[in-house]
Amino acid sequence: MELDSLLQRYRRDRTKLLEFLLSSGLVKEIRTPSGPTASVSDLDVDSISADYILQCLKSGGIVDVHEATKSHHAESAYPIMARSKFKDSYYLTSDPDFAGSPPRRVPPPIHVSQTANQASSSSSQKDPLNAKNKTSEDNFAFTYKASRGVPLKPVENAGIPLLRLPSLKTGLSDDDLRESAYELLLASMSYSGVEVYSVEDRKKEKSSKILSGLRSKRDKTHLQSPSSERHSELTDTIRVQMQISEAMDQCIRRNMVQLAARRTCGQIDLPQISLELLIGIFKSDFLNEKYYVQWKCRQANILEELLCFSAQLMTIDRRTTRSCLAKIKDTKEWDVNMSPSQRIEVLSAIRQVASKLSSLPGQFGIPRETHYWTAAYHLNIRLYEKLLYGLFDILDEGQLIEEADAIFSLIKLTWSTLGITKKMHNALYGWVLFQQFVSTEEGMLLEHAIRELQCALSPQEVDEKEEQYMNSLVCLREFNGGEMKLNLVQGIFLSIGTWCDIKLQNYHLHFSQKSSNFGRVMALASLVGILSSGDCAEAKLNKMNALNERANRKIKKYVKRSIEAALRRVTDTILEYKVERAHPLALLANELTLLAEKELNVFFPVLRQWCPESVRISAKLLHQFYGEKLVPFLEGVSSLSEDVRSVCPAACMLDHTLSQLYTSSLEDSTLHHSVSQDLGHYQIEKVLGPILLDWLIGQHAHIMEWTGRALDIEDWEPLSFHQKQAASIIEVFRIIEETVDQLFGLKLPVDITHLQALLSLVYHSLDGYLQRMLNELVEKNHLYPLAPPLTRYAETIIPMIKKRLNECKALDDNVFKKLNELTVPRLCIRLNTVQFIQKQLGLLEDGIRSSWAHVTPSLNKKCYEEEPEESLESGSLTQNEAVDELFDTTFNSIRDTIGNVTKKIPDLIGARVVFWDLRDTFLFLLYRGSVEGARLDCFLSHIDTVLDHICSLVDDAVRDLVVLSIFKASLEGFVWVLLNGGPSRAFSDSDVIMMEEDLNILKEFFIAEGEGLPRSLVEREAKFAVQILSLFSLQSESIVQMLMSASEHISVGSDLHKHGRLQLEDAQTLVRVLCHKKDGEASKFLKRQYQLPMSSEYDDSPSSDSTLRSTFTSDLLKGSTSFHWSKKSQGSFKSFKKRLQEATSEIRNMAM
Repeated sequence: MELDSLLQRYRRDRTKLLEFLLSSGLVKEIRTPSGPTASVSDLDVDSISADYILQCLKSGGIVDVHEATKSHHAESAYPIMARSKFKDSYYLTSDPDFAGSPPRRVPPPIHVSQTANQASSSSSQKDPLNAKNKTSEDNFAFTYKASRGVPLKPVENAGIPLLRLPSLKTGLSDDDLRESAYELLLASMSYSGVEVYSVEDRKKEKSSKILSGLRSKRDKTHLQSPSSERHSELTDTIRVQMQISEAMDQCIRRNMVQLAARRTCGQIDLPQISLELLIGIFKSDFLNEKYYVQWKCRQANILEELLCFSAQLMTIDRRTTRSCLAKIKDTKEWDVNMSPSQRIEVLSAIRQVASKLSSLPGQFGIPRETHYWTAAYHLNIRLYEKLLYGLFDILDEGQLIEEADAIFSLIKLTWSTLGITKKMHNALYGWVLFQQFVSTEEGMLLEHAIRELQCALSPQEVDEKEEQYMNSLVCLREFNGGEMKLNLVQGIFLSIGTWCDIKLQNYHLHFSQKSSNFGRVMALASLVGILSSGDCAEAKLNKMNALNERANRKIKKYVKRSIEAALRRVTDTILEYKVERAHPLALLANELTLLAEKELNVFFPVLRQWCPESVRISAKLLHQFYGEKLVPFLEGVSSLSEDVRSVCPAACMLDHTLSQLYTSSLEDSTLHHSVSQDLGHYQIEKVLGPILLDWLIGQHAHIMEWTGRALDIEDWEPLSFHQKQAASIIEVFRIIEETVDQLFGLKLPVDITHLQALLSLVYHSLDGYLQRMLNELVEKNHLYPLAPPLTRYAETIIPMIKKRLNECKALDDNVFKKLNELTVPRLCIRLNTVQFIQKQLGLLEDGIRSSWAHVTPSLNKKCYEEEPEESLESGSLTQNEAVDELFDTTFNSIRDTIGNVTKKIPDLIGARVVFWDLRDTFLFLLYRGSVEGARLDCFLSHIDTVLDHICSLVDDAVRDLVVLSIFKASLEGFVWVLLNGGPSRAFSDSDVIMMEEDLNILKEFFIAEGEGLPRSLVEREAKFAVQILSLFSLQSESIVQMLMSASEHISVGSDLHKHGRLQLEDAQTLVRVLCHKKDGEASKFLKRQYQLPMSSEYDDSPSSDSTLRSTFTSDLLKGSTSFHWSKKSQGSFKSFKKRLQEATSEIRNMAM
């Protein structure tokens, strides 16, 4: 009702539009067959083209009614097109929801030939087996009949040789077969008692369910049985799959239900179905006349195919049938001239002839066999194929629909009508699955096909009559100029085997995209057999197995032909598409490497089952093909040119891949030597080895020059706030890494000689950088102040002129210059740089090791093969061991240098901070005059400021190391004040308590409440200072006694800041403790034993000139005299006393 109202509204609006256009005054003249007219009311506007009228108005306003009517009829035969630029948009004349999805298959060609031999999925074509008519595997000749719509399957299916069933003489198209197959299915379902609901009935049922929405679910279950509802859903799914409109489906169901109701016994056949439809379906059931005429002609062609070409039909019956069918095909006579009763008479005459043929007994006596099993098997098989194609999803043709099993159970109802047996079904279903696989390349379909074909080949018991029936289903094939007769199963297997043979002869092309299908196709070829070669009179399929020599030769032939074809394609491609700045040999090697890798990883694992040596054939062909082109190129190589850098790495990779390919078929590892000699290697390493070594030597000189230049301009400033290392080391690592990348980036064969040259380059550049940094440092003993003279504590009340000591150290000009350059910030940057080297060194080593392993993956294996057994037995290093030792020696040597520099720089930082930068503000003022007036806490702010500044400069990884060095230097300064404080420092017992407190303050300062140095480390480093303080706590008599009994080796002139050489009870230490002890007994002892002057006689306040040095102190420090207290030595306590007196006397003379 809604559709009718829309149609009436459309017609009314169209009429108003045309009347407006014709009467608007824009039309100058209206021409009719009877002459010009000005009246619009006399025109039939329903038969006039609106587009034509609009075009006339644009072109001049003259309307020809005859042309307008002709244009309207022409437009009605085609879909209404939108006026789009690309002319690819159109309007549908039906509801797409009811018509189903559009087909996704390609349409037939435009240029077609109207012949009696019409193509279908099993129609005739030129046979590729015919030696006189060979064509490309993808170019077979077909002829199409122009048909409405798009066929369900294209006739040409990727070069599949067809079955060559007897041709359809009536010109039935694929669409005709599809629609007839659907009619047969509904008829078989109805006749078998399966309830078939019409679309209209189901719509009414849905409407009643909506109106009764308040009914309980329990009541609704009685409206239709579950099985009937399920069958209805399945039938509707089949309709959509086979692209049948709902209107036609309604008519077919209605008539098939009526046919089933009238039949009480017997068996349904195709002529009965067509006759029933011709009786029950009328012209009014179609939307337009065109569809009706096509449908009617299809039914007549089905009847003609079944009846008129039967050998059992009498001539008079054949003549009667042809006459009746001609009347049906004549639209004017059938639909206009003949009355309904006359049409019934025509159909009754055809029914009588059909009944005669239906009553004929079967040829083989099989139960339920009919005359049409053998007389029309070529049509039956085609119809069954169309039913099986309906199992594939029309939206994804590579997948079976979910309801495939349930629908197949309904398709089986047609077996008795079409003469299908179990074995026939397996063969035909496997054939359909195979064709669908070829069309979609969906591997699962081929696996299903293999299972079905295996069932068709299974040695199940087959009745002798059924076997005879199967053999009567003949397919004709041409081979070597002759014609062969094959039964259906043989024809299917031969077509599949022929297709497999064609594809396998160029498997690199056909399975390059979906290589996983190669194994499936080989399994299929193994099942059906491969086509025999030779000049035999008939085509034979040879079964494939590993023990079949003929199959082995066939596989070798496949490999050779496929490789040769691939080589031709690769060569043509490179010649046709030249890449700018790419050498053809490099492109060729890359393509051949991909080809070899695919052969090794994809094809050989499948082929080895039948021919293990097949991969060796492909390796030899590829190796020989490329070698012939590479040898002339290598003969002209003299340097690392761009062409060499492009060609040789690709050739090396190809050589390695071919070696893997060639040896993969050999299970016995003892054959590797013979294999290598047989295949050979390209002489790339021999040609490029010396050239590559010369390049490395040149790079070595270049890098050393660049490293020296980078250090010459280095100002030791941080690179950035986050990158605190020097800029020069970045440049050094950059050029080293560039050299490494260039070497391994060449992807050329390198041996251990090249690796040794590379590591030598790395070692000399980094070690040279570190050694120069080390040479620019100074010994920290240059920073220590001059030791004051030895005095004894004594106070005087008599004013006197004090003698001033020269405590200044005279430094060498070179040392002084270095010290001016080695400021604390610059030392920190140097330390950060060393830390950066240490961090980057590990990454560099890992990178070189990784590159060595990847660039020469076969080198170790090759060296192992070439390594004589005697060298292994003699204990000499293997290739891998030699490489590891080379790496360890190189990088461990660099790390040793790093450790030396890392130790020296922090020590120098600590000594410079305490003994140079803070000399006047900390070292010379601590405890000067009195302990109470110059406590340590007065000077900690200076140390704190320095620490803050240093922590902002150094990297976090070395921060604690630098802080520890400053702490150790602070302890050294503290001990220096205690033992070498000079005449102005003397400590009483009460002073010792304050100094112990100061030492604890110093320790806590560096511990920083757990955020600084570890407490255990601080206590360990401060142990010596604590012990020195403990000596000041002893009585003078005890210290004198300890001094008298000391017998250790001493050196009076050595610097006391080197307390590592001193012992707690060392004579030197004990003497200086007595010198700085504010005690009369100690003073008396020193005066009596050593005649030391009084401390009050000297003024040791710091001088502004700190660069001079006393001759005595210099001599004393430079002296190498050793003091031994043992009897075996020439010295004793007396000799030590004598030498000490001499030194004191010299001091007095200098003071005067």
